[in-house]
Amino acid sequence: MSNPALSKNPALNGKTMTAEELHRIYDQPAANTQRPGVDGAAAAAATVGAAAHQGQGAQLPPVTGSDQPMTFENTISKTVFLFILVIAGAAAGWWAMSVFPAIVFIGAIAGLVLGLVNSFKKEPSVPLIVAYAISQGLFLGGISMIFDARYNGIVMQAILGTLSVFAVTLLLFRSGKVRTSPKMTKIVMVAMGGYLLFSLLNFGLMMFGVVTNPFGLRSGWIGVAIGVVAVLLAAYSLVMDFELIKNGVQNRVPEKWGWSAAFGLMVTLIWLYVEILRILAILRGD
Repeated sequence: MSNPALSKNPALNGKTMTAEELHRIYDQPAANTQRPGVDGAAAAAATVGAAAHQGQGAQLPPVTGSDQPMTFENTISKTVFLFILVIAGAAAGWWAMSVFPAIVFIGAIAGLVLGLVNSFKKEPSVPLIVAYAISQGLFLGGISMIFDARYNGIVMQAILGTLSVFAVTLLLFRSGKVRTSPKMTKIVMVAMGGYLLFSLLNFGLMMFGVVTNPFGLRSGWIGVAIGVVAVLLAAYSLVMDFELIKNGVQNRVPEKWGWSAAFGLMVTLIWLYVEILRILAILRGD
């Protein structure tokens, strides 16, 4: 991958290194890279998503041959555990919206902060990753309750859409038909940056009342088109997540880095769900 945070990491590209090279790279610092309006939620999710994929490469140190290596099995178990926490948090957030509507803002802000912290930490922190999953669950539950109250059944449609994109991407990846490439990764990272700038601008315009539409500049078919592009970016991010896991297992990195991989998957899936939820809301609103 052309992204330096990813390409220099043997856990991702399959290269082996000498002990001296491993030590030198390991000592380097980590990589740096709301309603008014629904757009702020996706802007936060996309910000964490882009940061996660820029920071994950630095998270995984190029250490090989661990006695307790990262495996597909223990990475899947960590991912399922985080997924359960997100669902539990979402159930709590859905219930709390009727008595404490601010829960959606608290979950969104906490999720954004924890997501950025986890993305740029040198080593994974299980408590912080768990806290991220719970806070994002609260946010998703609150925002989902808002949407479902206006568009009955939309949440189930968004969940099915998210799972469908995940399943198709995983099947294509396992078949070998979909892989990342240096050129495509560079294009996607630039596109993510452009998407983030647009989302933040849109959110700002909605905050100051310049635009009054619930989706800001992302209304109508333009909003749908932008949403489709965001879904494609998230799908490519899933491929990056799958490759991270695959290469981490092949290089036998320590098991703890499976938490970073599980965190990356959660970030991407949450972003994907929010985008699909918004696309459906725009379509049903029209």
